[in-house]
Amino acid sequence: MVSIDLVSHRAAVAVLVSGALSGCGSLGAGIGIGIPVVPGVSLGVGVGSGGVTAGVGAGRGPVGVGVGVNQRGQVTGSVGVGGTAPVGKARVGVGVGTGAVLYDPEKERRDR
Repeated sequence: MVSIDLVSHRAAVAVLVSGALSGCGSLGAGIGIGIPVVPGVSLGVGVGSGGVTAGVGAGRGPVGVGVGVNQRGQVTGSVGVGGTAPVGKARVGVGVGTGAVLYDPEKERRDR
């Protein structure tokens, strides 16, 4: 997974991207962009093999957690670890993480 981090909130972006991938099975790829709102917290969007996800991530050092909502309305939670390096005015990084679907509106409809 590759992430573009506009500031140094590496784990938050890695987590948002892993949240984007959490509904797609055990392996995937994607890209995400995070915008810091306060120190350690970023709002972001990720696009991956699991679709588009928007969410919020919080990180300290290389570790972070996040919650996102994907294009199917699923709420995902994730945790990950990542690292970045400066490339021009942006930071480019790599992260790994795991996620789970916390709420699936389709499953709720099927269970009725």
